Amino acid sequence: MVDGRVTGELKRPGLLALVGITHDDDEPIVAKMADKTWKLRILKDELSASDLNAPILVVSQFTLYANTRKGRRPSWNKAAPASIGEPLVDAYCAALRERGAEVSTGIFGANMQVEFVNDGPVTLLLDSDDWGSVS
Repeated sequence: MVDGRVTGELKRPGLLALVGITHDDDEPIVAKMADKTWKLRILKDELSASDLNAPILVVSQFTLYANTRKGRRPSWNKAAPASIGEPLVDAYCAALRERGAEVSTGIFGANMQVEFVNDGPVTLLLDSDDWGSVS
């Protein structure tokens, strides 16, 4: 929700993808991330979102790149600026849709209230740093 109105929702069980973009990310990386998200066998009976045609709610989340090593105030210097992050979050959504996913979104940069049920619970971190270069 943004300003009291629903901006994106899932009408049936699916995935919530909190997406953070860093300075080294690019379109090939977000395409690979979309493919991984769509095909990862993490749902009931080890099925994927693609197997179940499960919808995906994508929420931009720069705070995933918070650096909390020093002091009491997080640093956001690892998060890409909006001018880089927003087009790449859009590219991630487009890549999911190209694969057949039903995608809903929040609003990039907005103060959002996100409600969800973590069924399982299963929460995974997919980090492009784990893959090295995709080129």
